[in-house]
Amino acid sequence: MMVERLNSKWIATVASIWIQCSIGGTYTFGIYSSTLKSTQKYDQSTLERVAVFKDIGGCTGVLSGLLYSFVTLDRHRRRCFCGPWVVLLTGAILSFVGYFFMWASVVGLIHRPPVALMCLFMFTAAHSMTFSTPADNVTGVRNFPAHVGTITGLMEGYLGLSGAILIQVYDALFEGNPSNYLLFLAVFPTSVSLLLMYFVRIHDTNSEDDKKHLNALSVAALIMVAYLMILIILENIFTLGTWERIVTFLFLMFLLASHLGIAFRAQREDAERLVFSQTFSTDERNSLVYNPEPIASMTYHDQLPGDDSCQSVKATLDENIIQIEENMNLQQVICTGNFWLLFIAMICGLGSGSATINNISQIGESLDYTSIEINSLVSLLSIWNFLGRLGAGYVSDIFLQRRGYPRPLFIAITQAALSVGLIVIALGFPFNLYVGTILVGVCYGSQWSLLASVAFEIFGVGHLGTIVNTFAIASPIGSYIFSVRIIGYIYDKAASGEDNSCYGTHCFMLSFLIIAFFALCGCLVALLLFFRTRRFYDQVVVRRLQQCYRT
Repeated sequence: MMVERLNSKWIATVASIWIQCSIGGTYTFGIYSSTLKSTQKYDQSTLERVAVFKDIGGCTGVLSGLLYSFVTLDRHRRRCFCGPWVVLLTGAILSFVGYFFMWASVVGLIHRPPVALMCLFMFTAAHSMTFSTPADNVTGVRNFPAHVGTITGLMEGYLGLSGAILIQVYDALFEGNPSNYLLFLAVFPTSVSLLLMYFVRIHDTNSEDDKKHLNALSVAALIMVAYLMILIILENIFTLGTWERIVTFLFLMFLLASHLGIAFRAQREDAERLVFSQTFSTDERNSLVYNPEPIASMTYHDQLPGDDSCQSVKATLDENIIQIEENMNLQQVICTGNFWLLFIAMICGLGSGSATINNISQIGESLDYTSIEINSLVSLLSIWNFLGRLGAGYVSDIFLQRRGYPRPLFIAITQAALSVGLIVIALGFPFNLYVGTILVGVCYGSQWSLLASVAFEIFGVGHLGTIVNTFAIASPIGSYIFSVRIIGYIYDKAASGEDNSCYGTHCFMLSFLIIAFFALCGCLVALLLFFRTRRFYDQVVVRRLQQCYRT
């Protein structure tokens, strides 16, 4: 009975959420970057090069997508020895190997490795996330096919929030000892994945109350964000002792555990509905228990293209447009102007955001921020990243459904706000980093959420995974250009002393003003994409959405 109770899509969802919350070690790079720099005797440019391989490893997920497709190909294979757990196991192994060897290098367990080898360690650790995240996301989409947008936003949001959660772990258990924190990153995410990967399974069932319980999980996430915000404020006002930090951390774990209560409640209601439905005829039972919510209550992302309810709409549209929309492969997509406009915009948006995350610790040190304040900045970036990922899809859905505003417009808006945040950081106003991290974090998270939606709407679903992973390569490309060629180069020119350190607003002012200019250029490119696709959205995307709502 207990085994059956733990074998459901709701338990799979909670297990996926917990895994997502544990794998965001790359988002806390600012915690251990200074230790890497000092123990390995790196200058700023070399540290930036290592950070770029973090971004490359975290954004090249084609292999993980292929592996997931193979191990979940059919029911027979899934019920035997293959399934999403294979992908999660692969990610767990990569995470342990990458972080363990970084820790061994920092503490002197192995001789100081060449820079290229350290880059490989960082790449391996970051690449593990590309296995865990698709396994959680795609399994969630298969378990909730009528609520794709909601479940994807949850998984991406908790991934963005994982950095703030891990910062609380660091403050409670490893404050002032980043080398031990690296060992923790080698052991903890691996252990969580190994313990929970069995529960991450695909379940072919749907309920009319799925949306209600998914919304409950979203509310639980917002409560966690509010709690983390309160903790950050308290840490900047009061000096919390070891026991106070441990107590606050345990309460955070309680909030995470509360997701299990939501899952059990959802299971109980589904079971009660199933028993109640047995008094009806077979047709009535199918419509009550197994069918998703009516089309009229779904968002655009919840409606899967190709469903029977939308076939009449597709038939009335231009055949050439529909063929392009649903059957474009990667080679065809690359040959379009829309691809390159979106790709360039992502280089500017994702690249500038990644560069800020990679350098937030060094920026704080140059402006004489305390270690507590720097850790708070890293936590804030994770929180704003979460809100951006969770909120961008929801807000853009509202404007698309009610006003017909194409999503590329929101890419342009968020990149304009991103450039403002970068300018605030560059000019060194009082509390500039706090204001800047709000804008940069929210806008950076929004790019990831909007990217998949725009790619889906413009290029179709036939090869969406490959296409989105191709766009994700824009992040490490932009990170390399902005972090190594601009920030690292200018910082090293301004640095003085044997430790290659720089203090004052001049250390990062020029570089961030340059990056802000590129972010503004990305805004203009996104606007051009908006004007190019506006007619397509009016004639295809919005029209299909309206017809599906009427059905």
